[in-house]
Amino acid sequence: MRVLAVADSDSYLKWAACLLGDLPPGCETELVVVRTPIAPSPEQIAAAVGDRPTPPLMSARAVRRLAERTRPDAIIVACTGPVVDVLVAEAFAGLRSRPVFVTGLPGISVPATEKAWLFRSGCDLFVVHSEREVAEFGGIAAELGGGGAVGLARLPFLRPRAVRGGGNRVVFATQAKVPREREDRERILLSLAELAAGRPDLDVVVKLRALEDERQTHNERHHYQRLWRELGEPGRVAFEAGSMHDQLAQAAGFVTVSSTAALEAIAQDVPLLVLSDFGVSAEMINLVFEGSGLLGTLDELATGGFRAADAGWCSANYFHPVDRNNWAGLLGGLVTGGPRVPARSLLDGPDHAAARRRARMRLDVHPTVLRAGYRAKRRMRRYLRALS
Repeated sequence: MRVLAVADSDSYLKWAACLLGDLPPGCETELVVVRTPIAPSPEQIAAAVGDRPTPPLMSARAVRRLAERTRPDAIIVACTGPVVDVLVAEAFAGLRSRPVFVTGLPGISVPATEKAWLFRSGCDLFVVHSEREVAEFGGIAAELGGGGAVGLARLPFLRPRAVRGGGNRVVFATQAKVPREREDRERILLSLAELAAGRPDLDVVVKLRALEDERQTHNERHHYQRLWRELGEPGRVAFEAGSMHDQLAQAAGFVTVSSTAALEAIAQDVPLLVLSDFGVSAEMINLVFEGSGLLGTLDELATGGFRAADAGWCSANYFHPVDRNNWAGLLGGLVTGGPRVPARSLLDGPDHAAARRRARMRLDVHPTVLRAGYRAKRRMRRYLRALS
């Protein structure tokens, strides 16, 4: 089986590389990054793929030509929703032998959303990572239609720590979208500084998803490293990018507001804390941690109040037995099962044509030109507001 994976951002690239590594022996695989405004930097690419060969950065047209030349049996479209829709509906449309289109979400997807399903409804297999997510997206699929099968894969980067114990590092994993307010982020930094002051035996590290000048899957309005400088660097806190697995290998504790990295910490037996000071809700992307035993406060962070996850919660959320994984089997069946009815996108038709054209611009227009256009548009809006 020949499988091509296409990613558009740092988190999706890491996910795609892990999925390819999860395929059965004998599969021929290839990984590329499609050029968009959120394409990862060379450093982010290296951190995401680990020991795999460095994937090339290619335009959408070049990716299409690659698919025409290599004729993959399946294409894993590991991208943000609008890019998945445009690649499947337009960039890959009319391939001589239609491949099986696989897509999914790279981390925690609770609660399941109709929006996530709509953008990916043109794909034949939708991969998620817990039995709870399979049930929730299965319900959405039954209600809305479109799409194909929902498959289960244990998050492949949930690897146990090779050497347990001995870490002296507390790792704070940032999340680009939450908390949204500057003041909330400053409170987190000050609690980390308080922890570092009270525990000189610990190295306190803010693990960045991207450096200030790098792009990531979601825009980060208040970058932690910039906020730290503006606060006057009030303490002994370091800022690092790179591999989360390497950070956790040295960790004595882990903290986040909401991050898939919390699952990596559980897998590596690192005590952790999921901050609840800013709410526990779908908007905070931490609803899934209810009942986990991990929710705690900034006051607990300042004193190093880390804990282990509830075993029952783990079983229901992301730590199911390996033999429950069925996505690779479903993919094999779709590839070898003979003629099939392609998945039907719910975004086909005139109602969504304008949105699809806007998404296509992110693929067809060079990011430098596109960002210049966005800046000019924002300046024009400010100018018109000043006149009104």
